Amino acid sequence: METQVGREPFGTLDDGTRVDRWTLESGPGGLRVRVLTYGGIVQTVEAPDRDGTRGQLALGFADLASYTAHGGSYFGALVGRYANRIGGASFALDGQASALAPNDGRHSLHGGPGGFSRVVWDAQEVEGGVRLHRVSPDGEEGFPGALDVRVTYTLTGGALHIVSEATTDAPTVVNLTNHTYLNLGGDGSGSAAGHELRLAASRYTPVDDTGIPVPGAPADVTGTRFDFRTARAVAGAYDHNFALDGGVCAAPRAVAELYDPRSGRVLELSTTEPGLQLYTAGHLDGTLTGTSGVPYGPAAGLALETQHFPDSPNRPDFPTTVLRPGERYRSKTVYAFSARPRSTGNP
Repeated sequence: METQVGREPFGTLDDGTRVDRWTLESGPGGLRVRVLTYGGIVQTVEAPDRDGTRGQLALGFADLASYTAHGGSYFGALVGRYANRIGGASFALDGQASALAPNDGRHSLHGGPGGFSRVVWDAQEVEGGVRLHRVSPDGEEGFPGALDVRVTYTLTGGALHIVSEATTDAPTVVNLTNHTYLNLGGDGSGSAAGHELRLAASRYTPVDDTGIPVPGAPADVTGTRFDFRTARAVAGAYDHNFALDGGVCAAPRAVAELYDPRSGRVLELSTTEPGLQLYTAGHLDGTLTGTSGVPYGPAAGLALETQHFPDSPNRPDFPTTVLRPGERYRSKTVYAFSARPRSTGNP
């Protein structure tokens, strides 16, 4: 069925800038996604369970003021220029040093305090969805080069497609992702720690106590709590990058499956990216309340952030994030939702 696309006002910022909400819906009772022009935020993701009941799965807020006040949680956000951390908030490219704005101790996290998740994007309707656009000026948050960015959200049946593209007028680094936290049991339904996760990742990047990868190649997951090659429940705290089998790909390949035994909902994740950051939302402590009206605690949702590796600008042994004039950055991730029927052993 053809995707229906609509737009409505969602509020204004303190400076009077208007923010819109775009709704993408693939038929009655099917997948429905709402995207804000503020921060490119995926506000809601609604998908049916095994009984056909559509539920809201994404952590987020009901109003614009909450997003601007609590942007550090990155609920649903379009993250850039550089997703994840850059150590020491600095890097050198072609012999030129760039000092970034630190916002995670001494490191730069998710593009800095004024990153892509905190700006209003231009938007236009495209077939099956919406395309966001902005030009990040040279020097924004310390990053070199004017970066022209387009991020397109479309629905096809039960799948959300996110395509990110960028060009630059000077050598720079780029690493974009979406930071939606999902609870397949429904927003506010409790911990997502019981979700079963499978990852096509034989290696992961060990980090120090500030989240920066330690020296050396990505480590083998065999015999560790990072081995999700066979599906198992997500237990314990994670904020780690997994080196996906296959590395950078020209077309999305299946890299993850998340399953909630309670609702039967399944997320199948495909991407062109070489890495996936699993984050179990350990910072949530019950002080934030989302659209469900239920306070968010640890693992209220899981973020599966497809991206390049953390601190790649300072690690020439990692897949490169360098973008030069005349080149085009392109990344695609697909979130496909379905439901498994009830069977023996399922609740």
